[in-house]
Amino acid sequence: MKASVLLKSSLLTSLFVITSCATTKYSEDISKNNYSNLEAGKVYKVTMRDGSPKQKILFRNIVGDNLVGTAGKKDSTEVIIPKSNVAAVKDSRKARIATGATIIELQVLLHW
Repeated sequence: MKASVLLKSSLLTSLFVITSCATTKYSEDISKNNYSNLEAGKVYKVTMRDGSPKQKILFRNIVGDNLVGTAGKKDSTEVIIPKSNVAAVKDSRKARIATGATIIELQVLLHW
């Protein structure tokens, strides 16, 4: 019985670690923010500080105080987002992996 409780708690801990890596939050002071974790060619969902809808961006690079990319892999419309308006950035790929891991872990836990 103790082993099963220990195993369940370690699975839940690993679930928390996996899902916490999917989103990076940024402060209002852009000089303190580190955008080096953004990779060119990856799709990100950007949450805006001003409350406007989340924006999907195929990240290309940083030019001055702006994140620059396109609207998607198939849509070449240029997207420019000021760093000062970025509240959080979610890596779409990591979020899908985290969701898959959550489903698998919940199925395992429910069968115990």
